[in-house]
Amino acid sequence: MPFVLDASISAAWALADESSPLADEAQERLRNDYALVPRIWWYEIRNLLIVNERRKRITADDTATFLRILVAYPIHHEPAEEENEVLRIARRYQLSFYDAAYLSLAARHRVPLATLDQALQSAAASADIPPFA
Repeated sequence: MPFVLDASISAAWALADESSPLADEAQERLRNDYALVPRIWWYEIRNLLIVNERRKRITADDTATFLRILVAYPIHHEPAEEENEVLRIARRYQLSFYDAAYLSLAARHRVPLATLDQALQSAAASADIPPFA
């Protein structure tokens, strides 16, 4: 079954000291399945990488390598979010617009949401999004 991939999961892949069993499971699932992401995911990933370059946690070469790895994964981005629905979800669950975009995508496709963000996990449970496992 496909799933929605949150940037927090991808961050654990990019940063060696932020490993997580849930992130490992999501990465393993991509061997036989695909992930959905909102458009914002690509911006979040690149921002995460550039911020961590500035913090000297990774190098520009690490960033380039990680981006090459990511494009090889079966990750499909939604061309556009349903803006009013995302706003409604952000208000209802007290989420940022960014996080609400992930929850909206999972709800629209009725698929699990893989995230390490506790608030987003709670909102997904409240919205009856199937658990990622």
